[in-house]
Amino acid sequence: MIRAAAAFALGLAAAAVPAAAAAAADLTIVAHSYRSGPYAASGIPAADGFGDYFTLLNTRDGGIGGRKVVIEECEFGYSDELGMKCYAQNQGRSLVWIPLSTSVAYRLTEATRATGEPLITTGYGRTETADGSAFPQVFNFPAHYWDGAAAQVRYIKEHTPGGDLNGMKIALVHHDSPYGKEPIKTLQALAQREGFALKLLPVAHPGLDQDAVWAEAKAWGAEWSLLWGWGEMNLAALKAAKEAGVPLDRVFGVWWSAMNSDLKRMRKAGQGYKALNFHAVGTEYSVYNQLNEHVYIPGRAAGLANNLGSTMYNRGLMTAAVVAEGIRNAQKLHGTPDITPQQMRDGLELVDLSEARLAELGFEGFMHPFANSCAEHGGSGRVAVNEWDARLRGWRQVSEFYESPRVLIDQLVRAHADGYLQATGRARRACD
Repeated sequence: MIRAAAAFALGLAAAAVPAAAAAAADLTIVAHSYRSGPYAASGIPAADGFGDYFTLLNTRDGGIGGRKVVIEECEFGYSDELGMKCYAQNQGRSLVWIPLSTSVAYRLTEATRATGEPLITTGYGRTETADGSAFPQVFNFPAHYWDGAAAQVRYIKEHTPGGDLNGMKIALVHHDSPYGKEPIKTLQALAQREGFALKLLPVAHPGLDQDAVWAEAKAWGAEWSLLWGWGEMNLAALKAAKEAGVPLDRVFGVWWSAMNSDLKRMRKAGQGYKALNFHAVGTEYSVYNQLNEHVYIPGRAAGLANNLGSTMYNRGLMTAAVVAEGIRNAQKLHGTPDITPQQMRDGLELVDLSEARLAELGFEGFMHPFANSCAEHGGSGRVAVNEWDARLRGWRQVSEFYESPRVLIDQLVRAHADGYLQATGRARRACD
C-alpha cells in the first residue's frame, strides 16, 4: 500500500540540513531553483522532488557508491542573468547542470560545450540537442518540445471526425521566449502536411494580462488552442480563456502548462482541460513507500510534503532518478566513486531505463522506458495526454504514450543541429 499521504497528513516541515553534512559531501550537485518570483508555484515542487529523492538515497543507501550526494540549491528566480551567475560562481563544482529554464539552457549549451560539463534539460531547452553527435554534453530526455507539438496535433487529429484537419484553425498561445517559440517549427511543418491554419499568439512575460490574446483567438475562430505557458501565465490563461468564451476542453497545454495547483484553483471550470506529460502523476508508485519511510515521516523533506504526486514534484523525482543512474554508471565505468563532471557525462550517455530497471527503482509504469547512446540524447520521445477531472481534482491519462513521428522529427533535429554546427564551425563526433 502506498503510504505517502500519511506524511502529508502529519504536516511535516522540512528538516534543516546540518552544515557538517555539506562539508562531508563527496558528490555535489548545484541545483538551479526558483522558490521565489512569478514561477515559484512550479519551481518549489520541482526542487522539493529533486532534493527528496537524493535524501532517500543518502538515508536508505548511504548515498551512491558509498558517497553521499549533497544538493546545493542556487536560487535564481527564473532570471536569465541570475541563472548564469549560479553557473559562473560554481563552474567545475557541480556534477551536472539542470537549469530549469530554456533561456538559461540556451546559454549553458555554449558554456558547457567548452568544459565538457553535462547539461540536462528534461523536456525543455534547445530541441536539436537531442542529437548527441552534435551536442555531446547535452541530454534532452525523455521527450522534447517537438515531440510534444507533434503529440498535440496527433491527439487533435484522432478526435476530429474522419481525422481530417484540412481547414481547421489551431492557435498557439505561447510564452514570448525561446521556450514558447520552440514548437513553432514543428507546428508549421505539420500545418503544411495536414492542411490546418496556425495562428501564433505570443504573450509577454510574466503573462498576467491575456484578455486581448484570448479574445483574438475566439474572434479568429480557433477550434483548438495550444497553451505553452509557464508559472502564473498558465492560470491567467485559463481564466482569460474562460472569460473570452473559449471552452477549456478545447485548450491543450504542453507539460509546463499542467500544474495541479492552477487547475484546482479553476474548480469546476477546469473540467476537460488537457495537457501533455512524459511521466505519471500521483503517488501510486512504490518509490513513494520508500520516501514515506525514509524522508517524509522522519521530517527530512525538502518542503512541507504538500505537493506529493503533483506534476512538478514527480518531475523532480524523475529527473533525480535519471541523474542517480548517471552517477552509478559513471562510477562503474571509470572505476571510482569520486567522479568528475566529465565522467558524469559518460555515465549519462549509458543510462538505460528499461521496464525492469524502472521497476527496480520503484518507478514501475511511471514513464516510458528509454535508453541514451552516443547519438541519441533525446530519450524515447513518448508523451501521453492527460485530462483534468474537476470532480477528482486530479489528472486522468486519456491516451497511450504516443510515439513521435520519427521521420519528420529526426529530419528537423538533424537539420537544425547541422545549422548550429555550421554556424559555430564545429563538426559532429563519430558515433558507432
